[in-house]
Amino acid sequence: MRSPYDFASMTALICFEAAARNASFKTAAQEMNVTPAAVSHQIKALEQELGCALFIRRHRGVELTEKGAFLLVALQRGFETISDTVSRLRDRPDVVDVTIRTTTAVSALWLTPKITAFWKIHPDITVSQVISDVATSTSRHDLNIGYAFPGNDSDEWREIFRDRILAYGTPRFAREHGISGIGDLLRAPLIHMSDDNAWTGWADWFHELGHPAPSGRGLLVNNHMIALQAAEDDVGAVLGWEGLMSRVLQGGRLVNLVPESIASPAAFCLRLNPRASAKARLFADWLTGDRI
Repeated sequence: MRSPYDFASMTALICFEAAARNASFKTAAQEMNVTPAAVSHQIKALEQELGCALFIRRHRGVELTEKGAFLLVALQRGFETISDTVSRLRDRPDVVDVTIRTTTAVSALWLTPKITAFWKIHPDITVSQVISDVATSTSRHDLNIGYAFPGNDSDEWREIFRDRILAYGTPRFAREHGISGIGDLLRAPLIHMSDDNAWTGWADWFHELGHPAPSGRGLLVNNHMIALQAAEDDVGAVLGWEGLMSRVLQGGRLVNLVPESIASPAAFCLRLNPRASAKARLFADWLTGDRI
């Protein structure tokens, strides 16, 4: 009997999701406890079945094609639904006091160091992060943290920080493309974000500064961490939020390319579930009081 679902091998789809999320076949293989060759084989088979390329293979890693990014978003939505359902069904003790849902970029660039500092003060409170770059209107988690406009719902919204958005790139990129002013960026390669998290794009950034839309070639990705990595690899310039960029800039690979910036139209907000525990509220109070 034929399956009612029209999709490829589940193993191949899982391999693809891991490789796309990590931007690396090697890291995906380590995560899945298989060889990089096995991951590569599964993805090649998936590309043959779909009749399109999902990755651009480069010397230092892989990048998603537009169709690959489209597939990744669909898979992450499906996998997240499955994961949430399994978590609800699983009978497990309440070993986690606070659950936080956030994006890859917010977790890596800002939140994880904050949690580490919180643990030093409250070692008896266990905090768990659920990382997802797929936007959702509902959540069973205690806290949601991300770049957002507060909604008209029963949840409590708190602004964590609202800062400025600047253009970043490597010093080598600035030299090769002669970036001495904002006009030079209009013709330079740019890295664009395409996701569900309402990130401010280049067209909006230039418009706010009184310039037309950019005309240079662009790379489209759906993950801010991948965008930053591409910028570090001299692929193009990337937009960044001051509040998230301090740790990245410490390494010296990325620098502010031009002095112009715009005020962030949305803020990084904390969304508190009305059913959140007292420990979750304690963490929320600590986090919103510990501003950048």
